[in-house]
Amino acid sequence: MLRGFILLFTFFCFNRANSQELVLAKLRSETSRNIKKDTDTANWNWKQGGLYNLNVAQSSLSNWAAGGDNFNMTINSYFNYFAFYKKERQSWDNNLDLNLGFVQSTSQGGRKNDDRLDLLSKYGYKMDTVGKWYLSGLFNFRSQLFDGYSFSGTKATLTSSLFAPAYMIISAGLDYKPDNNFSIFFSPLTSRTTLVLNKNLSKLGKYGVDSGSMVKRETGLFVTVNYSKVIATNINYRGRADFFSNYYDKPENVNFYMTNLFTFKINKNFSATYSLDLIYDDKIRIFGPNKKSPGLQTKSIIGIGYFRSLAIKKKLVETKPKAAILTSGE
Repeated sequence: MLRGFILLFTFFCFNRANSQELVLAKLRSETSRNIKKDTDTANWNWKQGGLYNLNVAQSSLSNWAAGGDNFNMTINSYFNYFAFYKKERQSWDNNLDLNLGFVQSTSQGGRKNDDRLDLLSKYGYKMDTVGKWYLSGLFNFRSQLFDGYSFSGTKATLTSSLFAPAYMIISAGLDYKPDNNFSIFFSPLTSRTTLVLNKNLSKLGKYGVDSGSMVKRETGLFVTVNYSKVIATNINYRGRADFFSNYYDKPENVNFYMTNLFTFKINKNFSATYSLDLIYDDKIRIFGPNKKSPGLQTKSIIGIGYFRSLAIKKKLVETKPKAAILTSGE
């Protein structure tokens, strides 16, 4: 029985030790036995979390001389989920953003005012153990979930739908990450694909895709900057800026996409948010008298509502040895 207790105690010490050498030394000193085992004890480190925000605004008028809608309600929601992985010189960042907004008014009825699906995945291998540069590969997919319309009076014109448009980027390059809050990814070799899978929109040649075609592929230079910062107590900022230049078609006309989100936490369950999105795409011609010119697209939303931060989970998964053989020591 005493021998069994000693074996149990040494097994516990083996699992709690920080280094394999100390474990072996302790086992030898306390049990006078040798252990032969598989050396695969690599640690896998995951950090997961996110947040959810729901804002509701409502206004109503009655006998209001200045005029306006008798009723107006706006609902905006934002969902974020991230999963970051680090193991020795490897790094893998995954981020999902979902934005949905809806506005209802007596004069114009119901329509969406925000709709975005954005998935970003980036894998990197550190070039040296103490450096800040990674050899990296990046995948980004961006689209929307529901149909979108532009309105002229009471006439509604379809302008977007699921996968129309959708943007997919596959890229390889260098990633500079001085800390966990800031990174710059630079790629001289990037494939950018624009999808317009709605037949009616593809016939019109929307979003830079040739009329009648549903896919446009481009090759060029790509840079993305990611930044997050706790500005002050209960004030957070998250931002991202993407730049793309097509090598074969007016490379000086750089496409630009930027998102900004400020969160002002009021208490545990409520917060105020301000979001600002900026887009410039030389292929999207919706400005000017004949709508034949590109221009800067902007979208800003301010709201106060329910806020929930998803619990940040950290996982340390240790691979178990395939076999352990105990042999009598001298």
